[in-house]
Amino acid sequence: MSTVLVIGATGRTGRHIVTGLLAAGATVRALVRTPDRADLPAEVELVAGDLQDPAAVRRAAAGADAAFLLWPWYSSEGAAAVVAELPRRVVYLSTLGGGGFWGEIEELLKDRDWTFVRPSGFAVNALAWAEQIRTGVVRIPYPKAARSLIHERDIAAVAVLALLDDHHIGQAYEITGPEAITQEDQLATIAQLTGNPIRVEGLTDDEARQAMLAQGADPLLADSAVTYWSTLVTNPEPVTTTVTQLTGRPASTFATWVRDHAAAFGVPNNG
Repeated sequence: MSTVLVIGATGRTGRHIVTGLLAAGATVRALVRTPDRADLPAEVELVAGDLQDPAAVRRAAAGADAAFLLWPWYSSEGAAAVVAELPRRVVYLSTLGGGGFWGEIEELLKDRDWTFVRPSGFAVNALAWAEQIRTGVVRIPYPKAARSLIHERDIAAVAVLALLDDHHIGQAYEITGPEAITQEDQLATIAQLTGNPIRVEGLTDDEARQAMLAQGADPLLADSAVTYWSTLVTNPEPVTTTVTQLTGRPASTFATWVRDHAAAFGVPNNG
């Protein structure tokens, strides 16, 4: 069975990928900065190192048949040196449409046996509202911006399939949730399922940027996110059926995601 290097294994999507690969019988290796804090299954081979260090990537990739690549920065600077150290088979977590720096990294991988997994907005980003939700008031820009949010478990399911089956080489999969849902409707869903009322208040563009920067967001991300949200009021993110086509089951709804993460909003998950 294949040996797969997972970069980003300790993240919310990466942990599902690790679980899926192990369940399929693959040998899993993870590049992690602090192995003693990785909290990954005992079967996972941990390689200490930083993604910004090509030598560490080389050590982690030695003998691997494939790699899952998550690039956590909002610039492709340094990516070429890292890509050069990866196995020939790479599944890359890109973004819907493959634009921006994500597209630049896709180009770096075009001489490899690549698969691009291009998700829409991550439902898990709603966790950023958790603290505000507990106060009963959430302030956001563009409440009517609509995204086809995808469960991190569905992203992982597609990535695992691509990593273990060469039929996916050369494919760019645009994957989304099953519906485009506005930010205010996302919050209404959370309120309904948690039983806690939530009042939504709008933010100006500048207020939204400053709030993101205060939370440690990359300035490039803050600027691009606010601009993007503004477009989603009249042009919601598209909805695809790719998750169903590849996995044989429907993509998870946002309501399902909320139930799976109810505890994060201060409510026990009762299934």
